[in-house]
Amino acid sequence: MTDLAIPQRSGNRAAFLGNLLLFLSLALLALNLRNLLPVDTWIETLVGFDPANLSQLMARDVLMPRFVMSLLCGGALGLAGLVFQQVLRNPLAEPGTLGVFGGAKCALAIAILWAPGALALGWDVVAFGGGMIATLVVLLLASRQGFSPLSVILAGLILSLCLNALGSMLMLVHFEALSDLYNWEAGSLVQNNWRGVQELLPRLGFVLVATVLMIRPLTLLDLEAGNARSVGLSLATVRTLAIVIAVVASGFVAGTVGVIGFIGLAGPAIARHAGARRFRDRLWAGPLVSAGLLAFTDQGLVLVSGGMEIPAGAVTAVVGAPLLIWLMRTIRSSQRMPQSSGSTAARQSRDDLTVFWIVVTLAALAVAIAVALAVGRLPQGWHIALGDEFGDLTPWRLPRVTAALASGGMLAIAGMLMQRMTGNGLASPEMLGISSGAAIILLLVTFLLPPLDRITMMGLSSLGAGLVLVMVLWLSRRSGFSPEHLLLTGVALSTVLGSTLTFLLFIGDVRVLRVLNWLSGSTYSVTATDATAICLLAAVSLVLVPFLARWLAILPLGAATSTSLGLSLGRSRLILLLATAVLTGTTTLIVGPLSFVGLMAPHMARLLGVRRPIAQTYVAATIGALLMVLADWIGRTVAFPWQIPAGLIATMLGGAYFVALSFRR
Repeated sequence: MTDLAIPQRSGNRAAFLGNLLLFLSLALLALNLRNLLPVDTWIETLVGFDPANLSQLMARDVLMPRFVMSLLCGGALGLAGLVFQQVLRNPLAEPGTLGVFGGAKCALAIAILWAPGALALGWDVVAFGGGMIATLVVLLLASRQGFSPLSVILAGLILSLCLNALGSMLMLVHFEALSDLYNWEAGSLVQNNWRGVQELLPRLGFVLVATVLMIRPLTLLDLEAGNARSVGLSLATVRTLAIVIAVVASGFVAGTVGVIGFIGLAGPAIARHAGARRFRDRLWAGPLVSAGLLAFTDQGLVLVSGGMEIPAGAVTAVVGAPLLIWLMRTIRSSQRMPQSSGSTAARQSRDDLTVFWIVVTLAALAVAIAVALAVGRLPQGWHIALGDEFGDLTPWRLPRVTAALASGGMLAIAGMLMQRMTGNGLASPEMLGISSGAAIILLLVTFLLPPLDRITMMGLSSLGAGLVLVMVLWLSRRSGFSPEHLLLTGVALSTVLGSTLTFLLFIGDVRVLRVLNWLSGSTYSVTATDATAICLLAAVSLVLVPFLARWLAILPLGAATSTSLGLSLGRSRLILLLATAVLTGTTTLIVGPLSFVGLMAPHMARLLGVRRPIAQTYVAATIGALLMVLADWIGRTVAFPWQIPAGLIATMLGGAYFVALSFRR
């Protein structure tokens, strides 16, 4: 179990902080009103305004309902986050980290495409249904590990990535039909009248009443399970009802204004750090801080935007990422992933088994390559290309297959290097945000610089990956690279990428469609030159792996042991960092930042019983290549004539793999 190390203080400080944020947001509202109307006309505008006066109309029916909506949404998300944290005893639980928003997004997309009648019930009802299903899946997966904080957040992260991948698939195939969903995903608080407030207020009032009625049982959850049962508390019933309340609150908000991330995490966390130790204190202070924080952020955006609409959801995600990293540094790590890579001599003695699996995986890869090159779909159905037809299709299919193969192998090698370097089985370019760091650099280059050649782009992408990797490891050094710290740093960085992309989609820049397709992990635009370059880099990385054998065997044993064995930690880690950055940056440029290949392939190699560092790296690289080749072929054929990017397919396969692995454990 984890908990926050907080000094004993009075809960009044937290309430004072919430009131201060409300006062500051009111001050910003006054400044925005003054920009529209003279101060002496404010009362007239509120009591009996002239509809023909545009400034009065904007103040009363746009600015004022927007302010009230920000208070309602912020308070509701703060309440939802507080209840989630109390039930799960996890200070990092909130609607975003538990997959509620991902489930809501997919539910809305499916309803728009195939069940438009469901939208008659309201977007908030559909969003609640999707969020509830996603939350139940997360809790079901985490129950296998006793709802430990790491298992809950990991399950939520994996499910969110899978749901977002599914949502992106639907958006790419049905872009025009789902265009409204882009605006919803940005989390805009813009209002044109008081209708949204009038609809949301009674629903959130019901949530508040239900929460107040459950104050006592929720407070008793602070006790140990045995003590809570001794006073007659039904833990299962209380937790179920509380989770439903939290999902209802966040679902209503998401359905009304869209995704607003981290507000549900920020309010309760700030209140707790300000001294609200008791649940009753946090129940008042947490939503109050969240409401004030969202209102302050939104009114600040109105003040500085100069007429340009900036969605509050995207901004809160960017602001919330540093907050999550700061919170992570205050958490005492409860567990450390087994350092399976630091294996004993007995576990490294299965040479015959290793050779067997190397042969099997290489054979499977050869079959997958043959299928990807020869088998496809035509309007008439499935078709196998043979003879001259195979030769005609090879120039079109071979670059894609080669790029997918090399990218999968390089991601797997990067994942192995990171897991060995940190002794953490959760480390991978995707999970730690390294791919997202490379993607952010490429996003900035795309929008700020003229078109660049591929070699320059590869160099910039590698630079971005390297900088992010150094930052992640620096932030996690005090915890000994614990899973919680590494994982949550990656969540924060991935959130920054997602919010940046959402903002670009919101403003409607035409270049964002090309970026969206690339971020999805498509090999569609890969040329023969690109394929040759990435294939050469993959070959070089495979050749250089044996020279790293000693480092890969010793580093997982820890800094003290490595130093005692004569290993230079600084030099070895620097070289591994550079290698990981180059591998990740290059593959991100070719197939995007998505997919679980860098995490999944090393795990699968260990499950096969391959333990020696070099053999495990080669088997993982072969599995990674196999997974990406299959993902590219499936994406090319499963929705013919549309093409699903390989990165999205790989993400779905990776999510399914970890769901199965969780149930197995």
